[in-house]
Amino acid sequence: MVSYKRLNPENVQFSGALLSEEHHRPFQEDVAVPQPDNASLLPRRLTCSITKAVLILGCLLLLLFGGWLLHTIYWLRSTSSQAHRAPAPGQASGPAVQAEVNNSVITARSNACSIIPEGWRFDCYPERGVVVNRELCEARNCCFIPASSSARSKSRKNGIPWCFYPPDFPSYSLVSLNDTSIGLKGALVKDVKTYYPGDILTLEMEIRHETDTRLHVRITDPSSSRFEVPISVPTAAKKAENPQYIIELSKQPFGLVVKRRSTGTVLLNTTVAPLFYADQFLQFSTTLPTRFIYGLGEHRSTFLHSVQWNTLTMWARDVPPMEQTNLYGAHPFYLAMENGGDAHGFFLLNSNAMDVVLQPGPALTWRTIGGILDFYVFLGPDPGSVIEQYVDVIGHPAMPIYWALGYHLCRWGYKTSNATWEVVKNMRNNGIPQDVQWNDIDYMDQAKDFTFDPTNFNTLPDLVRDLHAHNQTYVMILDPGISSTQPEGSYWPFDEGLKRGVFIKDAEGKTLIGKVWPGLTAFPDFSNEVTHEWWYENLKRFHEKVPFDGLWIDMNEPSNFLDGSTVSCPSNNLENPPYTPGVLGGLLRSKTVCATALQKLSTHYNLHNLYGLMEAKATASALKRILAKRPFVISRSTFPSHGLYSGHWLGDNRSLWKDLYTSIAGMLTFNLLGIPLVGADICGFSEEPQEELCVRWTQLGAFYPFARNHNSLDMEPQDPTVFSPLARTAMKQALLLRYSFFPFLYTLFHHAHVKGHTVARPLMFEFPKDIETYGIDRQFLWGRSLLVTPVLEPRVDHVDGYFPEGLWYDYYTGDSVSSKGEKFHLSAPLDKINLHLRQGSVIPTQEPKLTLWVSNGQPLHLVSALSDDGSASGDLFWDDGETIDTYETNQYTYVVFNISQNVMTSHVLHSNQEGSFITIDSTSFYGVREKPSRVLVNSKEVPFLYRDNQVLSVANLGLGLIQNFTISWM
Repeated sequence: MVSYKRLNPENVQFSGALLSEEHHRPFQEDVAVPQPDNASLLPRRLTCSITKAVLILGCLLLLLFGGWLLHTIYWLRSTSSQAHRAPAPGQASGPAVQAEVNNSVITARSNACSIIPEGWRFDCYPERGVVVNRELCEARNCCFIPASSSARSKSRKNGIPWCFYPPDFPSYSLVSLNDTSIGLKGALVKDVKTYYPGDILTLEMEIRHETDTRLHVRITDPSSSRFEVPISVPTAAKKAENPQYIIELSKQPFGLVVKRRSTGTVLLNTTVAPLFYADQFLQFSTTLPTRFIYGLGEHRSTFLHSVQWNTLTMWARDVPPMEQTNLYGAHPFYLAMENGGDAHGFFLLNSNAMDVVLQPGPALTWRTIGGILDFYVFLGPDPGSVIEQYVDVIGHPAMPIYWALGYHLCRWGYKTSNATWEVVKNMRNNGIPQDVQWNDIDYMDQAKDFTFDPTNFNTLPDLVRDLHAHNQTYVMILDPGISSTQPEGSYWPFDEGLKRGVFIKDAEGKTLIGKVWPGLTAFPDFSNEVTHEWWYENLKRFHEKVPFDGLWIDMNEPSNFLDGSTVSCPSNNLENPPYTPGVLGGLLRSKTVCATALQKLSTHYNLHNLYGLMEAKATASALKRILAKRPFVISRSTFPSHGLYSGHWLGDNRSLWKDLYTSIAGMLTFNLLGIPLVGADICGFSEEPQEELCVRWTQLGAFYPFARNHNSLDMEPQDPTVFSPLARTAMKQALLLRYSFFPFLYTLFHHAHVKGHTVARPLMFEFPKDIETYGIDRQFLWGRSLLVTPVLEPRVDHVDGYFPEGLWYDYYTGDSVSSKGEKFHLSAPLDKINLHLRQGSVIPTQEPKLTLWVSNGQPLHLVSALSDDGSASGDLFWDDGETIDTYETNQYTYVVFNISQNVMTSHVLHSNQEGSFITIDSTSFYGVREKPSRVLVNSKEVPFLYRDNQVLSVANLGLGLIQNFTISWM
């Protein structure tokens, strides 16, 4: 009997069944699926005390039971084999006999369906816009049970499915299994076609034991190549020697179970629902060992996803962030926190439109409409290690150029270059830090790329030169849509693009024309290397006129004001697939180009979600060639591996308190996704800014890894200079605070680049055994050391913050808080954001100046937060801030600081000339229990200051960064 049931670790057993030994090795990994207790087929041993009468009665009952069982097996087999076939001629019986059989079949089916709990019902009719009734459902050979009245009011899109798979639904069988040099390879066969066209009945499965903590599984069509995501992933040379996972396989129906070796926790179990592998519909489901699921971008939600019938659609779309909507990027990766604090990750390497369904089993279903099933399981075991293992596959994020970590200012609606310049001057005059000035599409001539308005922005080159003279930089927007309506010979980007064939074509091979800001436009095909060279040449030509320093690539889903093109799109299975995920607008072409559009590598149907990634790759490459420095790129649309080339901002948010709060979840999620250079538009993009909101947002934004203030056309200005003196001062203090943390933040980005660490970090990463941290998205950490507790509500002067177990120190004062894992009520007047240092930390800071170019030349101040035992540690990475690959070419300084038994030591592990320009001028130690009698620096006694709150400070040190030193007290 085919059966799909949730398997707990104790239920998974080896059956010892064998495949044909003539051609295959013994089948050693068959999962035995348990039957319900009340349907057990195991004979019971009779006791000696049973009388003969009871024996006879028992035999009669057994015969009756056996007859019922044979009938049921016959029904199940006939139902399974005929699920999608018309009855053969001559099969009909007499009406009375047929009615009796039908009633029996219906009763057996009803019983089999009704025992499936609601939380474990996997949707058999997921199409939107269909009112599913019994007739439609049973035509698919599925169970139909309307949800209970309490659940009926819920959205049908996200509610309990009324139509769901029965235990006997046909699926694949594993018919062969062979060893390979790195794992296993098997054949999957299905005898019965299902209800989506293009069923592929024979599949090849390959299991690769790539590392001890990384399992890779591919399920492909051996008879025909299918689209695969063209990003570089590591190739294992040999099989993992000591894998931390156990693999178990079910033969019929085919299923894969992955367990954590150390605990037996089932991380993946695909036996709970049938596998689909049709040309345009691929689906599999798995149990989840937990309800704590994160990632699955890009969506606006809490950091912790709900598993209450929550469908997350992935199809890049230009739309202001809103709940339950596919947004700008697609990231089919999740992180799961298990019982006991272990964590694992799952990544489906697929770029087609998809739905990911979370349900309260807890369970998850992947449903995509193209490509192959190519997925990874990462074993962690801690959440930070999961992310390290994930970015080992997709690529580590690039090390940003130093000024990327400064304060950026932008708006749509400066209207002139002189107006832009005035804002920059006002910032300088008010002593407010600013590293980068941006322009939105205002600067362009009629919204055309690679141009600037000769009237309103005629002084733009002068503005950029002035910024450079003040150690500031300039970033401009570029949209991918290239204007197509100019007279021939008047607009080089389009003319040259046509000549080289760089634009996306329609299904007939003609240049596809859509509409964006400049009017009718063509879209570059960034899957074509010829396009990369054309893009570079355009940027180089424009850079000779306006020497920009970085690029903002927007509208790159790609966005289109039309649905498809000016001549619509063909009517075929790419534009109207058998199943369309829950995309906004209901059509794949909604506000983008046709799915049938032709690109160099494939159709847009396959490449849509990769468009922003491919543009980012072309842009970063071009900037490296033009500037010979680390490229600065911020992109709206993203896909896994995007961090190699670009950062991300969270899109067109609103000036609302809710958007302030949800920005934290977005920032934390993208750090999980390997894109740590991320932030939201400070003060909000659309709607009128409120002064109090803008102050609180600037305080929070000062701790975004990427900090930019940006607002929309025709809104009131919201840069810090336009507000009241009190608000302006509070914003200035927050930004100066950010600049003082630059050495610490820069070092965090070094660890993200080299090790795959997160920069902005959820509390659960550092406290995985504290379940109270699992849902926290109103606070976050920088690295492991700095706890940020912002105000996220109006008209309050206090904020509640959760402090995991341990000692925490107020960053400003050094006052200590000892927590057992508790919430504390913190004072938070308008000019303050609460910051606390975690015990055991040493962080480097600097005196802040108006630009990072000036700030990063200042002496260092080390702040140490001691543990109960007096220990602490920290580090510092330093280089010239802009040269490409300084770590890879050994052009850097790296210093480790340790404190133990009243002695701080520095160990210079690597040094270069840049480090020789930096000195350490002062240090503070939080948590020194007793006032010292003296302090020694390199064995020489020096003055010191000790405060009653147990803070020891030493100034005027003059220590060279690249020289080892000791500071001790007694």
